[in-house]
Amino acid sequence: MPSGLYNIPMIDKTIQLKAQEWLSESYDQNTQDEIKALIQSNNEKELIDRFYKELDFGTGGLRGVLGAGTNRMNIYTVGKMAQGLANYLLKTDPASKDKGVVIAYDCRNMSIDFSLRSALILTANGIKCYLFKSLRPTPMLSFAIRHLNAISGLVITASHNPPEYNGIKVYYEDGAQVLPPHDQGIIDEVRAIHSVDEIKLITEDQAIKEERLTYLDDDVDEAYYQKVLGLSIHPEIIKEVEDQLKIVFTPLHGTGNIPIREVLERAGFHHVTVVPEQEKPDGDFPTVDYPNPEESAALKLAIDLAQSTSSQLVLASDPDADRVGIAVNNGK
Repeated sequence: MPSGLYNIPMIDKTIQLKAQEWLSESYDQNTQDEIKALIQSNNEKELIDRFYKELDFGTGGLRGVLGAGTNRMNIYTVGKMAQGLANYLLKTDPASKDKGVVIAYDCRNMSIDFSLRSALILTANGIKCYLFKSLRPTPMLSFAIRHLNAISGLVITASHNPPEYNGIKVYYEDGAQVLPPHDQGIIDEVRAIHSVDEIKLITEDQAIKEERLTYLDDDVDEAYYQKVLGLSIHPEIIKEVEDQLKIVFTPLHGTGNIPIREVLERAGFHHVTVVPEQEKPDGDFPTVDYPNPEESAALKLAIDLAQSTSSQLVLASDPDADRVGIAVNNGK
């Protein structure tokens, strides 16, 4: 065990052993260096917080602060989640291999890495994976599961949490977040994994060559748009106001920018202005403290723009675009 650990006397033996494990060759060099730096700086508080427990499975998946450690979101905790899901699917439904799992991701830091890692673990277990080529909203993931008749789905997101967070939500074949008894079954399988060496992994090239990994094309997007447009109860009303109604929209640096604008345009809302400072995806969310459209502070730039452009309506979506905030211009 590195001697530096003994220079932090308040850390108990269990945490010391866990930190030591993350210095082994089972972990990549960047991860080892991150833990070594904490040890060498005698950062007792951070070491304890990173290793005093395993990252909890709750609200349909994992969510936590990014970083190395058992209580952090990283490729290893995500890997355990993906391997646990694979074990559960194969145990409960052998046809899962062919039904497959759909994976989407949002704009957050490490989302692309986590999505591909999950796909390569699932495919290493013989399960077909459908992976979106670029960021997509959570509702599109939910739709794609049913559209492709998949057994499950994953979306890499921490919803509207601060930028230091990321997460992974698990969905089942009905397109909804995983519910009993499946949630507990997956939890049990994840907890049964005691070493990262139990996590299977293949390369992207191998997964594609063996036709286990498929990158989704625009056909799924188009099918989603058509389904959403078909849900309009009174589309004729839009025609009555399409020339008068002006909308300001902000995706709050998230996934909603392209799909929401596309649906609005196709539906007949042709006067939509996007908040320029919040248009592009950015996992650091530089213009807001929390990218939660239910918080008035997150809508400030959009409301200011609506007032300056005499727009009647403000729409805002959270990073994975499964939550919407609305503000109406009351003339004040």
